[in-house]
Amino acid sequence: MHKFLRPLAVLAGPILGALVLSSCAARAGGADGDDFLMFGGPIFSDGGAAQADGSTQVIPAEALVVRDGKVVFAGDLASARVQAKGLPQIDLKGAAAYPGFVDSHVHLTGVGLREMTLNLDQVKSVAEMTEAVKAWNAAHPGAEPLTGRGWIETHWPEKRFPTKADLDAVVADRPVVLERADGHAVVLNTAALALAGITKDTPDPSGGRIERDAAGQATGMLIDTAQGLIGAKLPPLSYARRREALEKAVNLYAARGWTGGANMSTEADDVKVLFALAAEKKLPITVDVFMTPEDSAEVLRRGPYSDPTGMVRVRGVKLYMDGALGSRGALLLSPYSDQPAASGLQIAQHDEALAIMKQALKVGADIAFHAIGDRGNRQALDWMAEAFAADPTAAKKVHWRIEHSQIVNPADYPRFRQLGVIASMQPSHAIGDLYFAPARLGEDRLKGAYAWRSLTNAGALVIGGTDAPVEVGDPRIEYYAAAVRKDLKGASGSDWHAEEALNRVQALHLFTLNPAQADHRPAGWGRLVVGSPANITVFSRELLTAAEADIPTARPVLTVVRGRTVFDGR
Repeated sequence: MHKFLRPLAVLAGPILGALVLSSCAARAGGADGDDFLMFGGPIFSDGGAAQADGSTQVIPAEALVVRDGKVVFAGDLASARVQAKGLPQIDLKGAAAYPGFVDSHVHLTGVGLREMTLNLDQVKSVAEMTEAVKAWNAAHPGAEPLTGRGWIETHWPEKRFPTKADLDAVVADRPVVLERADGHAVVLNTAALALAGITKDTPDPSGGRIERDAAGQATGMLIDTAQGLIGAKLPPLSYARRREALEKAVNLYAARGWTGGANMSTEADDVKVLFALAAEKKLPITVDVFMTPEDSAEVLRRGPYSDPTGMVRVRGVKLYMDGALGSRGALLLSPYSDQPAASGLQIAQHDEALAIMKQALKVGADIAFHAIGDRGNRQALDWMAEAFAADPTAAKKVHWRIEHSQIVNPADYPRFRQLGVIASMQPSHAIGDLYFAPARLGEDRLKGAYAWRSLTNAGALVIGGTDAPVEVGDPRIEYYAAAVRKDLKGASGSDWHAEEALNRVQALHLFTLNPAQADHRPAGWGRLVVGSPANITVFSRELLTAAEADIPTARPVLTVVRGRTVFDGR
């Protein structure tokens, strides 16, 4: 179970089978050679050429030659064969190869723990949730807290949050702690409330809220920083369990086609595990790390640093401006349309955050600032501008980001480009949130919600991620959401603003070219051209021209990182 939100930090789809994951783990050490010839399907080697009508023309290569983990040729097959005499051959057999997909926002420990604890991401009602808790309790008896994650009530027939009474009805003799999918709310039973020391008289912490009934009693729901009241009382995550979670996560990610990820809200012990996995050649994907403020002393002292293999890079610090839209914690300029007494929760405090930001700027570290609401995004931009003004020269060298950039007032679109701030967005949030976002925001504010194309057109660098375990963590779903902007059944509402969908090439760049730029990667990253590292994602379908409904069904076929096959699903 994650630790929970405190001011400034989180202390925190189909799953492939165990056989696939164990195969992926076995290949993580790079047992395959670094030299090969790849052919037999379209290979999208570069970013394409802009056309007069604003579109992008992409001409796939027929073949790729890799030596020592780098691309040495991309072009026609006949020429490739001349250069690749004697090399192992990879015949794609019609599958399509792309520059390696990168998840620009993931919580890897949480992804692994989701597979190790009660996973509630498929429950469709309060009744299903309580049945799942009852079954898990029966299968895992004991007195220790029962923890889980993944529920989200916005589609439930009950149209409400779960409560302590719901949980007490099935488990009353041990604490039950169940985190909402977005990580910004948690529901407790009575035993867990007692463990947390929460009574009628417990005040709301700064940046958080204890939900209460008409009599003032806690309902069991804790929002944003209030989660820390129970988080502090749960058993700490052991090193062994943390390692197990991270190994599960990185192997699962390789099996889905990811070649890298930016790990958010990372604790010091996570870094120790990642460094150890890299040293043991058990880390199949590259990982860029953004620390929690509590564990940021090292990166704020020395600036960005990496492990000896270069597979793990500690880049900077993750801050939290506000909460999430679903639990009405996102900080809005005007009150919520469906709850006029609320306008969200501010987690970050100006002076504390600015001190971190100025020190990060001094050592060249990056800042990733979570902001979902339009006020949250505006304040994040304001504070970044304030920090940059103190050292304009240093400001040109860092790549600071706003994580989610989810609801942005259109007046603030140009500020991303003007300040050089990256919009780090998660396309799948839109195809889920837009079932309830209209009620939360009203029609007018939806024009600035999930606005990938508007931000792109305004000159912002937009990168794509998943926020897993908030979402599934599947590159196919994220690509589909970015390019199609419909739910997975092909439906969309009239207020979903279809004009914000990206074209297929722009959607590809969200996970390839754009992350390479955001992540300070050298020329060639995000492409498969001469000199590029051989980071390759292969899917069974060609995503740029596939029918919309076929995109999420594309099967991960092969994942190659630095020339080494880390997942082989052929």
